[in-house]
Amino acid sequence: MPYVDGFIVAVPKDNIEAYKDLARTAGAVWKEYGALSYVECIGDDVPYGEITSFPRAVKATDDELVIFSWITYPSREARDAINAKVMADPRLKTDNWTMPFDGKRMIYGGFKSFLEL
Repeated sequence: MPYVDGFIVAVPKDNIEAYKDLARTAGAVWKEYGALSYVECIGDDVPYGEITSFPRAVKATDDELVIFSWITYPSREARDAINAKVMADPRLKTDNWTMPFDGKRMIYGGFKSFLEL
């Protein structure tokens, strides 16, 4: 079963097209280096919860959209090797583009799959 990296970010509505452009480039780079899949989703039904919620987790404001994304890999070892190549790729160096969201509020992590139906 695949290894999964998951991400949640808050993107200002005014920056959503820049984020989509960056995501297209990033997705192509990840896939080029061996990622099995690269998925980006814009929150459509993500209410601001009383205690916990996706918007609360990333401190989203009214002028921001919540993005939920994930990348799958054949294994944790493959993920580590792929991510090393991705991070060294000049197409994703921040001097080539402006960050369209506040990276300090990004939530991310790696997950071992245990069930796939």
